[in-house]
Amino acid sequence: MGHTCNSIVIKAPYDLVFDISNDIARWTELFGSEYKKSEVIKKEANKIIFRLTDEDDKTWQSWRLLFKDNYFTYSEREAPKLPFEYMKIIWLYTPVSSGIELTWIQHFHMDSKAKFNDQQVEGFINEGSQHNLKIFKEIIEKEALK
Repeated sequence: MGHTCNSIVIKAPYDLVFDISNDIARWTELFGSEYKKSEVIKKEANKIIFRLTDEDDKTWQSWRLLFKDNYFTYSEREAPKLPFEYMKIIWLYTPVSSGIELTWIQHFHMDSKAKFNDQQVEGFINEGSQHNLKIFKEIIEKEALK
């Protein structure tokens, strides 16, 4: 199974970091060129069901649970799962002296039909996460100055 963990400290108030990072409609901006479309399908209580489309026009649906009072979110890729057998994602928001440490943890296993194995995908995810976390930091810190 694959596992990644990447973090960055964002110098902004917790509410702003949490709210912007979980604004699915803004993920096309927050994730750089990774998603060309991000749509909320349904919101009920603390659950968001959403659809993402990547730069290769591949689309999938996921769901996300927001636990703002407990400083974390939990998500799973729903359909289609391929190229994954499963993909589970936790985002942790940890107050530190210089802001909020945003940590992305991804736990997954690639489907046997997938082109890449778990270790290869770990490398792709780590590289992409580090790049995307910098974008999150830049955008959220800029908004915190307004």
